[in-house]
Amino acid sequence: MADDADVIVVGGGLSGLVAATEIADAGKRVIVVEQEGEQSLGGQAFWSFGGLFLVDSPEQRRLGIKDSFELALQDWMGSAGFDRDEDLWPRRWAQAYVAFAAGEKRGWLRAMGHRIFPVVGWAERGGYDAMSHGNSVPRFHVTWGTGPGVVAPFERRAREAQARGVLSFKFRHRVDALSITGGTVDGITGSILEPDNVARGKSSSRKIIGGFSLRAQAVIIASGGIGGNHELVRQNWPKRLGDAPKNMISGVPEHVDGRMIGITEEAGARLINRDRMWHYVEGLRNWSPIWPRHGIRILPGPSSMWFDAHGKRLPSPLYPGSDTLGQLHYIMSTGYDYSWFVLTQSIIKKEFALSGSEQNPDLTGKSWLMTARRATNKGAPAPVEAFKRHGADFVVRDNLADLVTGMNALAGDNLLKLDDLKAQIEARDREIANPYVKDAQVMNIHNARKYIGDRLIRTAKPHRILDSTHGPLIAVKLNILTRKTLGGFETDLDARVFGSDGNIMPGLYAAGEAAGFGGGGMHGYRSLEGTFLGGCLFSGRNAGRAAAKAVG
Repeated sequence: MADDADVIVVGGGLSGLVAATEIADAGKRVIVVEQEGEQSLGGQAFWSFGGLFLVDSPEQRRLGIKDSFELALQDWMGSAGFDRDEDLWPRRWAQAYVAFAAGEKRGWLRAMGHRIFPVVGWAERGGYDAMSHGNSVPRFHVTWGTGPGVVAPFERRAREAQARGVLSFKFRHRVDALSITGGTVDGITGSILEPDNVARGKSSSRKIIGGFSLRAQAVIIASGGIGGNHELVRQNWPKRLGDAPKNMISGVPEHVDGRMIGITEEAGARLINRDRMWHYVEGLRNWSPIWPRHGIRILPGPSSMWFDAHGKRLPSPLYPGSDTLGQLHYIMSTGYDYSWFVLTQSIIKKEFALSGSEQNPDLTGKSWLMTARRATNKGAPAPVEAFKRHGADFVVRDNLADLVTGMNALAGDNLLKLDDLKAQIEARDREIANPYVKDAQVMNIHNARKYIGDRLIRTAKPHRILDSTHGPLIAVKLNILTRKTLGGFETDLDARVFGSDGNIMPGLYAAGEAAGFGGGGMHGYRSLEGTFLGGCLFSGRNAGRAAAKAVG
């Protein structure tokens, strides 16, 4: 029986699009199978802030940032903490990816029309020693156009390949099984779901109206992670982070459920590091949700004071923007799954950004005028102000006593004591009088403002929290927000999947989050941020090129 294509790609997200376009450009026939409708092409990348990890870029050099492959690799390895036998391939992928980020990544994207916002962000700043977690320098390059700007070059390439007749899409086709003949993966079978024109991100119908079977010489799994499936997140939750949260909100739509990961594992693929995951602790319940339990992450600057549910300030160096998993571990150790930011209007105006393409209409819409207003407006960016007005997790008051009363009412636990919070805030405020201090968070603020990018648009001028001229006071209840799977299918550098017996499964490849962004977990335990989209790009490219070469 003739093959339907040379290669089948399961998943129409970023890694799947990258793999498919590389296959098509090699002159091979490729089918992209996607359970959602055409309106969801691009997957989770579309919703992203579009941050990309680049090393020694022209944008960095223009801002006076001195970066190098060696420094970036030092940071990566210090963050990853590889310590398992199965970390052989993840470690190799990490080294290869950092070299890609320091080499051809920017030029490869730029040749396709991709552009970068000129101010480089500083994510995951760490605060330990030079060999531990964190970015030593700013490396978070925001795509001009955010997530849609990342997807657009590959969607354009895919449409061009579709017009040439070498690429075809099968939307609303849900894979139920891999077909294996003589030990080689050679196709897929599944169900056809009824058409559903629901908006991107909304939960779509699961009514089955038929079945399908497709054959090819190779199959690439690019089906994403498990962040929309809270049951699976809890099932894989690592004990090192404490008990799984009772309450979580979702940073991804409901269909990001890990179903295809289970199907592929049942077919014999080796899944490793499934207990490594990346969830944010600065999640807000979306006041205008698109998908169930829809949450948005705050991308905070360094100045907000951070308190646990009991009203105790988080210890050094667990300040905003420093160490996501360190913060998660600490918060879960308190016996509660939420925490608090306390800040001023001056801080929220300059330091709050919200992750997501839909929360950044200036950058997403490529409007320089709107973007410039971030630095000049009297208020915070419009989406932030909307959350402040309508969001269920915000308390805004003119004095601390009323603020604490509102915080206790919102949490319903009555754990916060006015005198305790007041003493901690006043102690911090006394440190603001001098440019040299002992409070490590205030040191961190001074350090941030030495970088021109932070001083211009991301870090408020140091001031006393209880200074009424910078008010009103704001408290934000922070929720655990599910997001990324750091483990995945073990693959070699050609993205070929290993079987449970330790041997390569002929015909099977994996890319993107399903492969732990490369190798089964190239991040190790922690991310440096800006690395998830880049991992999809790199692993999708490797998978597509290797599969195209292998099918002859």
